[in-house]
Amino acid sequence: MKYRDFGKTGVAISALGFGAMRLPMGGTRTGGNVDIETSVALMHQAFGLGVNYVDTAYGYCNGQSEVAVGAALQSWKDSRVYVSTKMPLWLIKSKGDGRKYLEEQMGRLKIERIDFLHLHGLKLEDWNGRLVECELMQDIEWARSGGLFEHLSFSSHDAPENMITLMDTGLFESLLCQYNLLDRRNEPAIDHAHAKGIGVVVMGPVAGGKLVTSQEVFASMAPGTQAASSPEIALRFVLSNEKVSCALSGMSSPQMVAENAAVCSRSPRLSAEEEEQVRAAFEEKKKLKELYCTGCKYCMPCPQGVNIAHCFEAMSYQVIYGNTQQARFQYGLIGDKWHEGNGADACTACGACLEKCPQNIAIPERLAEVHKVLGEGAGG
Repeated sequence: MKYRDFGKTGVAISALGFGAMRLPMGGTRTGGNVDIETSVALMHQAFGLGVNYVDTAYGYCNGQSEVAVGAALQSWKDSRVYVSTKMPLWLIKSKGDGRKYLEEQMGRLKIERIDFLHLHGLKLEDWNGRLVECELMQDIEWARSGGLFEHLSFSSHDAPENMITLMDTGLFESLLCQYNLLDRRNEPAIDHAHAKGIGVVVMGPVAGGKLVTSQEVFASMAPGTQAASSPEIALRFVLSNEKVSCALSGMSSPQMVAENAAVCSRSPRLSAEEEEQVRAAFEEKKKLKELYCTGCKYCMPCPQGVNIAHCFEAMSYQVIYGNTQQARFQYGLIGDKWHEGNGADACTACGACLEKCPQNIAIPERLAEVHKVLGEGAGG
């Protein structure tokens, strides 16, 4: 495993981080419980291959990710593992909430000190507004003085310029942001973090699964590369940027752990020719996806509550990228708090959506296809 300096923290972390957002779960599309035994085994496999950074959060896996990470840490004594978790800022609504949720997180993790405490999904607007009113920094200072965490960090989907403003407060030692072949907009923030000695961890190196294709699709896209798969290309692209300390991967199978650890144990850099070839191929895939559905959401709301846009977003992983597993995972998100509504099976073919679609998509017919391929009980 390759290791990189994590900004000025004095810590060297593995180029591959274990993202505990997609742990194996049982249950239905809208719920379920983490398979603790399997999840612990996966994390132990990763730790044994040299991964020394695990990232979780209060809300991951129906609130059970931290519990699984805690179980893995309790039963792992062979090597040092750094723990990152995230305080749920969307739940901070009044004074003292930060302290309340942090104490709950410590209980779940069963550890005495968090190595990297992230403010989850921090926005500059909230930092200057709501979080000031809730006196969050008083709770943070209470936790720091009590030795409950070592390094203060933040994750963000805000604009790069706003991330830069947050970094310039001088309060944060690391940044977690999105960066991949299809989305390079955060490069200015990554550059700024590096210049200030702030460590950078990247989430979404495979673009939420969009950079995971079937082997057949990958072979047609990148015939000249030496890579074995599109996830390998995606990881190598992110880690070609030496300003990035670590790339997180949400690994849910032993094969994924082994393959990703192998990639991050070699020199990851892509050649300029490989990068250009694969980037161009994925840009073509993006265009095909927009022909399938642009995601404009003019068809919504549906009288039956069908989340039409996300149904088609999920199906695009199958149709465009040949990735049935990711398609079913995305479809399974419908019904949670971030993807509200019903699945395709709730469609009654009433036709209310047809007159609103600017692309004249046969929406009820497509929804029937979505349910057949991705719905509960679908084979494969």
